[in-house]
Amino acid sequence: MEDFPTWLPVVAIALFDDAGRVLMQQRASQKHHGGLWEFPGGKVEPAEKPREALVREITEELGVTLDSAQFQPAGLAEEEGDKTVVLLLYTTQQPATGIVPVEGQEWGWFALEEASGLPLAPMDRKLLSQLPR
Repeated sequence: MEDFPTWLPVVAIALFDDAGRVLMQQRASQKHHGGLWEFPGGKVEPAEKPREALVREITEELGVTLDSAQFQPAGLAEEEGDKTVVLLLYTTQQPATGIVPVEGQEWGWFALEEASGLPLAPMDRKLLSQLPR
């Protein structure tokens, strides 16, 4: 019998600008948790390291390339289901000019207090509460 992971690794970034605001994006309506806000990121593909996956996902979703050497581990959240999702959050402060929502999603920069007032996906709400204020 082959061993398959019983959990799905997902990565996300709390990207901060010079004013201390965090970038959040709204999930597409047809996706799980559609319409809710989240930290940008996505699934880790087989044979991919978490930081590599995060750079790839941000480039695919927002059209910007981040330096993974500047990522700092910041938190972890889990969601039970058919396959448990484990979300790893990193933080960074890097220039992110020219953001283009490739998948047509809404996005914006928010102070942490503002972000906590958004309708957030459950794991993202948990992770946001773990960020230092």
